[in-house]
Parts: sequence; C-alpha cells; structure tokens
Amino acid sequence: MLVSLNMYFRFKFRYNNLVLQIYLDFGLAIPKLSVHGMISSVKELLELAPINKVMFSTDGYAFPETFYLGAKWSREVVFAVLRDACIDGDLSIPEAVEAAKDIFARNAIRFYKISPTNSLASSEYNVVSKLNTSSSSLESDSSLVRIIFVDGSGQHRCRVVPKKRFDDAVSKNGVGLARCIMSMVSFMDAPAEGSGLTAVGEIRLMPDLSTKLRIPWSEHEEMVLCDMQIKAGTAWEYCPREALRRVSKILKDEFNLEMKAGFENEFYLLKSITREGNEEWLPFDSSHYCSSSAFDAASQIFREISAAIHSLGISVEQLHAEAGNGQFEIALGYTTCNKAADNLIYAREAVRAIARKHGLLATFAPKYKLDDLGSGSHVHLSLWQNGKNVFMAKDESSKHGISTTGKEFMAGVLHHLPSILAFVAPIPNSYDRLQPNTWSGAYLCWGNDNKEAPLRAASPPGTPDGLVSNFEMKSFDGSANPHLGLAAIIAAGIDGLRRHLPLPEPVDTIPNPEKLQRLPTSLSESLEALHKDDLLKEFIGENLMVAIKAVRKAEIDHYSNNKDAYKKLIHIY
Repeated sequence: MLVSLNMYFRFKFRYNNLVLQIYLDFGLAIPKLSVHGMISSVKELLELAPINKVMFSTDGYAFPETFYLGAKWSREVVFAVLRDACIDGDLSIPEAVEAAKDIFARNAIRFYKISPTNSLASSEYNVVSKLNTSSSSLESDSSLVRIIFVDGSGQHRCRVVPKKRFDDAVSKNGVGLARCIMSMVSFMDAPAEGSGLTAVGEIRLMPDLSTKLRIPWSEHEEMVLCDMQIKAGTAWEYCPREALRRVSKILKDEFNLEMKAGFENEFYLLKSITREGNEEWLPFDSSHYCSSSAFDAASQIFREISAAIHSLGISVEQLHAEAGNGQFEIALGYTTCNKAADNLIYAREAVRAIARKHGLLATFAPKYKLDDLGSGSHVHLSLWQNGKNVFMAKDESSKHGISTTGKEFMAGVLHHLPSILAFVAPIPNSYDRLQPNTWSGAYLCWGNDNKEAPLRAASPPGTPDGLVSNFEMKSFDGSANPHLGLAAIIAAGIDGLRRHLPLPEPVDTIPNPEKLQRLPTSLSESLEALHKDDLLKEFIGENLMVAIKAVRKAEIDHYSNNKDAYKKLIHIY
C-alpha cells in the first residue's frame, strides 16, 4: 500500500511501522507548502518513519512546471534535512548519502518491483542501478580540484583544475608555477627585492594525494595540499612542507623523537556595513570571554564549521567565544607536527569559507583592530618516542614534572625564541599583538600554566598530578606559514638537545619587566635576531632563509611607510 503525506500523516505512520507493505510518499507536501513547512514536515516524517519506507513523487499534473518544481524542491528540502542530521550527529555523511538514494530511487524500485525482467522499466532500473558510475562520470566532467599551498608570507593560495585533467595528468605531473611565489609579500603580488627569486623559471606543484579530500562546503569540488618540486620526485629547497619533513627527520634520526602539535585558532567574525558610501567591517558580536550568548548567536555557523572540519578527518576539541568583540576560538586535536600543519591549513579554509556563506568575514589577522585584543594560533607541543610522551617526566620526583629531554628541547626553543618570532609572528602587525598583559607572552621566559609567558608548561585535565604533558607557544599567529613555523621550533629544540641546554627557573607570576628580557617589540628586532642566528640557517636552508629575510624586510618597509595598510590584512589572513 502507498500512502501520501497530508494532514493525517501521523495516523498513517502508526500503520507504516506495523505493516511491511506500507510505504509513505511525501509528494503532496512538496512544493505545496512554504519552505519552512516543507522542511519541518520532512523532518517530522523521518522522525516517525524508517528511511527505507519513505518515497517521493513530484505529484505533478497538467503543467510541466509542477513536475519541475516538485523535482527541484524535493532535492533542496531533503538536502537541508539530511545536512542538519549530519551536523547534529544523527547521521554520518555516508549514511545521509545512502538515505538520499533510498528516498529518491531504491525504495521505489522495491515497492514497484522494478527489475530488468520488466521490459517496460528495465531502462529505468539500469539507470538507477548504475547511479554511482553515471554520477561519478558526470561529476568528474564538472568537478574541480583545488591545489592548495601556503607561501613565504603565510598566504593561502591555490591553483584549480578540472577533476578529469587532475586525474589524467596533474596528479602525476603537477602544475607549473613561477619560482618567485615563495618571495611574495602580503601587501602585493610581487617578489621581495633581494630574495634571489624572480619571474624566471618554474617549479611544479605536486599534489600530495594522501591529503586529497572532498570539500564539504562546496559541492563537486575537492582540495589537495601540494609539495613544491623542481620536477616530479625532486624536492625544491624552498618548499615549506619539505623543510618541516627535513627537520623532523633530523630529530628522528639523532634522538629517535617525534614532535606532536595541536593548534588553538583564534579569529574574528566580522559583518559588513556601508556608511556614507564606504564599506566597514564590524564585530559580529560584542559579548565577553566564553559568553554563552555569543556562542548561541554563532551556533549555527559553528555547527557547520565543526561538521565540515570533522568530515575532513580533523578532530575538534573545543570551541568558545574569546575575549575580543566578535572573537572566537577553535582548538584542534594534536597529531604529528606535519599532519598538524596540514590540518591547520584545512581548518582555516573551512572557517573562512563557511563564514563567507553566512555573509561574514572570518579573519585570522594578528591584530585586525588596534584597540581590541589580537588573535593567535597558539600551538601545544610534546615529544614522543616509541608511542609514549617523553616530554612528560616519568614520575613526580622530576623537577617541574618535565623530563630531561623535554627540558633541554624547551630550553633550545626559549634560547632561540627572538629569532623564531620571524617565522611564527611574521608581519609587523604581529607585534601589535605581542604586548604585556594580553596573554600573548611579551618577555623571554617560561612558566607553569602562566598565560603571560610565551612558553607555558601545560597540564590539561587527565595529566597525572605534578607532571606536565606539553608546552604551549603563545607567539604563533594566523599569518604564519605553519610548516615553516614548526620547522623553526624543532630546529631550536634540536639545538637544545645537542648542547644539553639548561632550562631556567619558571616565572610563575606576572613577568617583571625590570628582571626579564623583553622579546622583540617589532619585526625589525626579530629579523635582526634572525640575522645573528646561524643555527636556523643550518636547518631551514641558506637559500630559503635568504628569501624569508627578504620578505620580512619588504613587509617592514611597506607597513612602516603606510600606517593604515594593516587594515587590509583582514582580507589576506
């Protein structure tokens, strides 16, 4: 028996669940009701009836437009309902795909007993039974693949190719790109003077197929991270991902250690207004730190962001409103440092894209507004050996709860921190954020759970009493290339391990400027420290270091001569 969705549908559901031969067709609800009415009706239908008993017909008659509207709105409504079910955690994405196939095809095939032996319906059956193959072929013709990379100034960039071309050629041979890409600056698309990189010569962007994923916020698109190579299989010395791999290998080969990382991403949500013919960007909200009302106002956005990031295989550990007006934070799960850097790129892409779909601008700029708080990408770091966290001491008898290995590694990072800032706080605007009493770390020190220290020994819930599981670097911000930033940190840590550097006593009070060295107050000071630090050149590579220094010098010159230029950073980071 086939019943339709009308005012008596609750009564019919009772029988639908009791009698195997009864199926439900919601054709009368679409497109007869309002959009809200269609969505709410189908949602309630799927609450009460099993998916394998729900069907749809356009219920079109007389005019061709009725068939068209039924087909169009049914797809949009079912998509909206299944999307919300995925966001709420009721269905996984694969389950939602199967549900759509049941509703629009397979249930009807079962009910009407359509089979190849029925000559009248065999062609229809074949089309449905080959749905995956056919849709895959059509999708391949219309789909696009974004080949994503991050340059020396921390900007996300991409080349886009049709999926068919990607599968046939690009996946094996890459795409060409001018060599000067790694010397581009944040304020214009031009190479920095003195970088050693010009418009002469090309490299290859080689897709890392292990990172290829479907984009959850853009239908029929995929994205993949890439390595920069001279030719297929030959690494380019300027490639940021290769630099991190190279330094990680030294840590592994010399000390049998692996660094793991987890990023906390702070960003602002801004809304556009027009005032006297000029566009202005204002905070989405003006509530306080961890405000429940601020999160409630943005909850739909964050449900979509969380679902999108989760579908990319990235763990979201926590979300909350931050202290700035319209500022929020998403903490990602920790993993190997190479994977953590990749995950950070994809998470930033998700946040910006989904905010844009809601008419908002998400910016990770370090200090988008000088009279409000800045945004960081704090990173938590730990050392692992044979599957065990060896940053943490074995027992409470160890001073500060940190192992000898952990202390030496952390001492190296602390020792080189002024020059590391040129990698993790890479634009002049970064230093507007790194100020005292802003929980960003302005003085050269470390502390136990001291949020005013740039390096904070952390003992999250679940850590045994008296022990420390990781340390947090608060200086890292959203304008940094994550692979280069982590590479610089590991290089400094290796120096600490090689020289057995001692870790000074912690500062567990508000830092006293009369007793502690101030960290660089500008990119100029950090660049000066980098010029004096030969160690990072050894690990990062001499030519890449030349390019990075040239980019930083160009940033300093431009922003010092154009005081309001920082206001454009919200569109870049």
